[in-house]
Amino acid sequence: MSEQTQARVPPSPTPDPSTRVFWDAAREGKLLIGRNTKTGKVHYPPRPICPFDDEGEVEYVPASGQGTIYTYSVMRAKQPYVIAYVELAEGPRIMSNIVDCDFEALKVGQPVRLTFVTSEGGQPIPMFTPA
Repeated sequence: MSEQTQARVPPSPTPDPSTRVFWDAAREGKLLIGRNTKTGKVHYPPRPICPFDDEGEVEYVPASGQGTIYTYSVMRAKQPYVIAYVELAEGPRIMSNIVDCDFEALKVGQPVRLTFVTSEGGQPIPMFTPA
């Protein structure tokens, strides 16, 4: 029998004023990334200051939710799960989990799409599933 990621419920995040917009968007089913209004460079996690340039403002924009597995590891804990870096279609890489999948079928470069998993406290957490 292949292992699946369905049983694990992630712990709740602790939003603070700098991450509130991100978590509010997640409740609406959106994954936000930051974009420099002057250069157009995007980054994750979104934060008020661009990590690449000190010019321009940062705006929060929704990501498409499409990406590919850059690398991953199966964590064989009490409730096994997959942790991965997903390269978003927009460019940034995001550390996340791959859910609702057969662990043995995952491959680097595999297309994935955004999904949300409800945390212990009810906050939706952005994760990915095979596309």
